[in-house]
Amino acid sequence: MTAAPVRIAGAPISWGVCEVPGWGYQMDNDRVLREMRGAGLTATENGPEGFLPADPASLATVLAGHDLTSVGGFAPVLLHEESHDPVPTIASLLDGFVAANADVIVLAASTGQEGYDARPTLTADQWTVLLRNLDRLAAASAERGILAVVHPHVGTMIEQRDEVHRVLDGSSIPLCLDTGHLMIGGTDPAELATAAADRIAHAHLKDVDAALAARVQAGELTYTDAVRAGMYTPLGTGDVGIGGVVDSLLDAGYTGWFVLEQDTILSEEPGEVGGPVTDVVASVQHLHDIVAARTAAV
Repeated sequence: MTAAPVRIAGAPISWGVCEVPGWGYQMDNDRVLREMRGAGLTATENGPEGFLPADPASLATVLAGHDLTSVGGFAPVLLHEESHDPVPTIASLLDGFVAANADVIVLAASTGQEGYDARPTLTADQWTVLLRNLDRLAAASAERGILAVVHPHVGTMIEQRDEVHRVLDGSSIPLCLDTGHLMIGGTDPAELATAAADRIAHAHLKDVDAALAARVQAGELTYTDAVRAGMYTPLGTGDVGIGGVVDSLLDAGYTGWFVLEQDTILSEEPGEVGGPVTDVVASVQHLHDIVAARTAAV
């Protein structure tokens, strides 16, 4: 008997690269990918539109130049409006993922507004539309050979614990288990990893400062301000209990990606020494330590 293998990837948001206008200083892809590979990662999510080339051949060249492969990526999509068909929205993204031999499209239920600091309340009819569209997007992605997962995310229409379970009960789409967003939204990620193991097909690993998360939950801080204040910490230094989450997933037979994400906001280009990569390196090491401990115990 051997320990379950793990697939580890990075994400540009750990370097402050984000789709939200005004999020902060945006680093160029050459440095981010160079530092990602230097941290020992061999795969990456693609990041927001414009970070990597849209042209498939150019994308392949950029990734190959850094000895990286594509996992796929994150896509906020409007799902709850009856008059809006979200399937065409993801068509070009799927084209790029297929060309890059990527695996996963990570869907978030967009509010239709910019940023993640406010959201409307949906009616029962809008929830029906949202759930139906999740299954439609999953089917459209599967037709292209791409796995679609839905990502509970602060400031989207699927954030809080009851909303996560509404998705589990009302659709068949698999989940992206994001340890940070789940915790901030009131879901215990370790509990969900056990209770819904058969629905979890992708994982974003974040650690969280619980005190800052509580201030977001109480409405004392916006999500953006909490990120700026350091709400996300290197794996093993926050309050999530990352080892327990990883163990729960692997014990259940999870074979998907573990994407290391520590959302951050930069005010300027980091110096050549230090910067976001320091936290990424620490997180990579912590995850390797968890896996090594499992291997030693087998």
